[in-house]
Amino acid sequence: MPHEDGGTYAEVVATVSLGGGLCLDVMGKSGDEGEGEEGKGMKGGEDEERPQALNADADGEEQETKEKILTLPTRIFQEPRSLLITTGRAYRDLMHGIAPIEVDEDLNAETVANWGLLSEEGRRAVEENGGRNVRGTRVSLTYRDVIKVSKAASRVLGGMGRR
Repeated sequence: MPHEDGGTYAEVVATVSLGGGLCLDVMGKSGDEGEGEEGKGMKGGEDEERPQALNADADGEEQETKEKILTLPTRIFQEPRSLLITTGRAYRDLMHGIAPIEVDEDLNAETVANWGLLSEEGRRAVEENGGRNVRGTRVSLTYRDVIKVSKAASRVLGGMGRR
């Protein structure tokens, strides 16, 4: 079921995937799919890249990188022993979910946003299986920072949840 994590948590989530791999479906919030760069979504031309200046490095030199503009909806393949960190616009402006299927199909560089970041073994296994991933048991360890703890929880925790 597509969802967002919301304002209860800080805008950073780290998820470690253990066991079987699967695709995480990523989409804009309702109505964002058709908006361009000025909109809330991350949609742009397919495989369009644009330069973006980054903060200065330790030596004070500015670094430049290319930010890939995603076409929504898209998929992120979470292979075993992987870490996915969601922050910034991806946290605020996108929804995510895991489809209730047993096999992820049509997996390749054009259909999986992080294809180039997958391990060589992971890509090869999917390719040898005809672009398919048969899902196995997956354990997801998700780390979030709770911004506000309820008064009841604060009493139980003895004030540990105060900020």
